[in-house]
Amino acid sequence: MRKFDELNLPPVPLRVREEDGVTKAFDPLRKKWVVLTPEEWVRQHFTAWLQATYHYPASLMSNEIGIEVNGTRKRCDTVVFRREGTPLLIVEYKAPEINVTQAVFDQIVRYNMRLHAEYLIVSNGLNHYCCKIDYAANTYHFIPQIPDYQTLAFPAAEN
Repeated sequence: MRKFDELNLPPVPLRVREEDGVTKAFDPLRKKWVVLTPEEWVRQHFTAWLQATYHYPASLMSNEIGIEVNGTRKRCDTVVFRREGTPLLIVEYKAPEINVTQAVFDQIVRYNMRLHAEYLIVSNGLNHYCCKIDYAANTYHFIPQIPDYQTLAFPAAEN
């Protein structure tokens, strides 16, 4: 079985198996076995972290959502939805050896032009960056930590 890098995320007891010499992991959100690439390693740990630590409901999370951007089919790594079904947050993953650069942010922003989520997160499993989009002011700002799902989905509850 392939050895993967340690991440800056809590460990996750993944269901893993070898299939024709390929390591696969069971993705509970997609409910299927997927090839366990370094990026998938990050995705599985990150989505479990969002659920366990920040109380994101698995029922409102989807991996590998197909969208069309400028006439090209793309896939968002993870989308978290509000209860009424609109996108709340998009997460873009990179393998641990890939640096999180402006190009990575440009990629998630292109996806968000289609989805109009309020929050964007980029992670390579070692570094995690979260920003909030302010559509009224046409700006965004980075926030120091990932907010709890209740805070994002029900902001009036803060008051």
